[in-house]
Amino acid sequence: MSGAQQRLIQVAHHIGSKKGPSVITEKNPDDVVVTCALRSALTKGGKGGFKDTAAADILAGVFKGVIDRSGIDPNLVEDISVGTVLAPGGGATEFRAAALVAGFPDSTAVKGLNRQCSSGLQAIVDIANAIKSGMIEVGIGAGVESMSSQYGPGAVTEFSDLLENHEEAANCKVPMGVLSENMAKDRGISRAAQDAFAASSYQKAVKAQKAGLFNEEILPLDVKWTDPKTSEEKTITVKADDGIRDGITAESLGKIRPAFAKDGSIHAGNASQISDGAAAVLLMKRSTAERLGQKIIGKFVSASIVGVKPLLMGIGPWKAIPVALEKAGITKDDVDIYEINEAFASQCVWCINELGLPQEKINPKGGAIAFGHPLGCTGARQISTLFTELKRTDKKIGVTSMCVGTGMGMAAVWVAE
Repeated sequence: MSGAQQRLIQVAHHIGSKKGPSVITEKNPDDVVVTCALRSALTKGGKGGFKDTAAADILAGVFKGVIDRSGIDPNLVEDISVGTVLAPGGGATEFRAAALVAGFPDSTAVKGLNRQCSSGLQAIVDIANAIKSGMIEVGIGAGVESMSSQYGPGAVTEFSDLLENHEEAANCKVPMGVLSENMAKDRGISRAAQDAFAASSYQKAVKAQKAGLFNEEILPLDVKWTDPKTSEEKTITVKADDGIRDGITAESLGKIRPAFAKDGSIHAGNASQISDGAAAVLLMKRSTAERLGQKIIGKFVSASIVGVKPLLMGIGPWKAIPVALEKAGITKDDVDIYEINEAFASQCVWCINELGLPQEKINPKGGAIAFGHPLGCTGARQISTLFTELKRTDKKIGVTSMCVGTGMGMAAVWVAE
């Protein structure tokens, strides 16, 4: 283990001596708070409920849901930031149109951004920082992806000779599955460990779905859907994640062929699902929320963004989480729930083990392996999932985190009320 790795682990153990959980749970007028966090269902790419629905249409439905659920006056929302990965042109035109369709006035600004798998979280952090700086008072951070319509070879653009001839730059183009296969071998993550983690994700998600634990965070949406058998177009209500499968075990996953190497360990059952969906979070200062009569569900505390080697992009949460905790002034043990994106079981298992995090605190309702990872949506989706679970279990402190393509990691600390 390198000196840098040892230092990060030491930080994870010892950070927080100056502040502690009692400080970040205090309520101050300048706190950036969340008054609404919701999402659409996540559906199977090319097969599920949103297969015939454009990303902007899913987003417009979620935007309208934020207005309806929160009761916010749309005229008060000054800026909307939307994370996306695959939308042509960064989605800038469609997302502005989606906001107008949802009922926001022409005075509400909109932008799209792409930080790959952390796009949704970055969008929310951008809004939080704009509120902190005084640039705006009220804003929405969101994320959306239609992998049904926009996923494929074109997701990675062509490289110039200049980039191809630089070793680390060229590594940015290596496909995610190949990267994760190499990382699993490099870091000694066995197939058995990956399959056990993936099976647990499915089992937790099945249990949560049957108990109705996703209902509060999911906004049902009516969409047009074409039956692939009859070609009949019909209107359906999409209200549940359709990638969750019952009966998955480590043994059943062990029978699936590796996807990226004959002797590999990564396959469709222990990697995140290709999915469609959207999520949004309404933010403002505590003083603003109280003045407007908005119900506060939690607050944003801190965030981190870090870089790692492109070929080891999966280790991003291991590096990002300690930094976010240090900024918040707490230790890893102060956190009640960690929502760590399950891009691949291999990288999630390694990060959890290296940070020494208890399994029972990780993705208690399952994760992207079980119900999907619409790339730009996930960072926003995690927040609605986190806050509903913190509320249900009467817990306080949560962390959301993910690895990021090309070699990065992002994390944020949240407190529920």
